[in-house]
Amino acid sequence: MTGKQNVLRILLREHGRTYAAEAGIRLRNTPQPLYRTLVLASLLSARIRASVAVATARALYDVGLRDPRRTADATWQQRVDALGKGGYRRYDERTATQLGDGARLLLDDFGGDLRTVRECADGDVDELRALLRRTPGLGPAGADIFLREVQDVWPEYAPFLDAKALQGAERLGLPDEPAALVRGAGDASPARLAAALVRAALDQRVADDCLARARRRTAD
Repeated sequence: MTGKQNVLRILLREHGRTYAAEAGIRLRNTPQPLYRTLVLASLLSARIRASVAVATARALYDVGLRDPRRTADATWQQRVDALGKGGYRRYDERTATQLGDGARLLLDDFGGDLRTVRECADGDVDELRALLRRTPGLGPAGADIFLREVQDVWPEYAPFLDAKALQGAERLGLPDEPAALVRGAGDASPARLAAALVRAALDQRVADDCLARARRRTAD
């Protein structure tokens, strides 16, 4: 096994968990988990720690804000309180408004079902990005996060390794070609691969640890 294969396998073993899974979302091509993943992507795209965004996504679920209808019907203060429970306090008031507006947009334009957004995009990634970005508070980074997370259940967009994932690959000395990275990942899904690479991009310690472990394994 080459040094690069060692690095990638160690990375996947230690950090190859999707953010959706970390937030307790059992991602399937059904309305509720897709909506929860969209909300998670919005939370993750802010300048806040990923751990706080994940905890907040869990808190929203725990208080019942788990689909667009319930989110839209909740009061602004209920949304603020739920965000606060997850630790999402810096942006809680603005995000509470955006969650309500986004839920209503999804209900009005797509019947509350992101699968309709998928059908409208018809496999065109740029069109899908544009449709997703109609969601208040979801910019280019948030759209990419959503695509990274859902690519296992929307396989027409896989492998989706955006600039942030490829930044992680560069930090680890891995190829910058998605196809080569997918081959090196073996049985790991593209979504797991993307999440692992993003963690390396976001945290230098993740990359350093994987590289050090790979060097020790190669030396043995």
